[in-house]
Amino acid sequence: SGPDEKDALLLVEFDVVIREFLRLPIEYQEVIADITRRMGAGMAKYTRTRVESLDSYNEYCHYVAGLVGHGLSRLFAKSGLEDPAVGEKLELANSMGLFLQKTNITRDINEDVLDGRCFWPKAIWGDYAATEDELISKTNREKGVDALNVMCVNALHHIPDVLEYLSQITEPSVFKFCAIPQTMAIATIVLCYDNPRVLDGNVKIRKGEALKLISQSGNLDSVKRVFYRYIEMLERKNHPSNPVYAEVNKIIDKTKKDIATTLKGGAPVDLTKEYLVLALFLVTVTTFFYSYLTQAS
Repeated sequence: SGPDEKDALLLVEFDVVIREFLRLPIEYQEVIADITRRMGAGMAKYTRTRVESLDSYNEYCHYVAGLVGHGLSRLFAKSGLEDPAVGEKLELANSMGLFLQKTNITRDINEDVLDGRCFWPKAIWGDYAATEDELISKTNREKGVDALNVMCVNALHHIPDVLEYLSQITEPSVFKFCAIPQTMAIATIVLCYDNPRVLDGNVKIRKGEALKLISQSGNLDSVKRVFYRYIEMLERKNHPSNPVYAEVNKIIDKTKKDIATTLKGGAPVDLTKEYLVLALFLVTVTTFFYSYLTQAS
């Protein structure tokens, strides 16, 4: 901590936060106070405890992100913007937060290890490296990528809950607020899968891709098409030689089936190969005519 920390101004002027908090309706104050109290207790626990088991990994992610999903869902319901059931199905809300947090933790491994911390559970990375430094070392790259892929699989298991949660949101602005981070997360976790660059530094989706995802996060059908598109990308990246190949295939098959049976018009058609063939054809024809005209002149 210090005056140059990003949070310094917030702490110095925290009285402003309290003043605005006290202006909120009492039912909102109760939700916020409850969630922040539980988050604070959980975060304090993990200043003294390392993330070792899969249970502790899920618990840590619950404290720092799942509880955010709980609080927001309760606020959506209490405000009348969403059905009261949204504030009651908190397992789904928890999964929304866990998918985001696990994606970030998976992506940030290099930065975290270099800063002397690691939120990957030892139950996963301990099978592939003796130390956290060895985990990201270039001399241990193959095993490091295997560990990365197990982390990606752990995050991908939350997809069904994410889509189910979004299916119950009806207010357009609330839907976009919830959907945009999730479409960013599916794009990011697919980018991370089987990608050794994750172990060398922070990988991010391109700004143009991010803008496209924002524009495609306005309704449930559009979001399902985004998930379907990235699941197909994951399918193309998933090679039989990968130790988690079969498990990833199960996730891919289930997600595609779930989306195809609920999406208006059925499953999206991937025309990538057709477009590539057309592009090659046009290049060939253009090259032929250019060569012909050059010779004629």
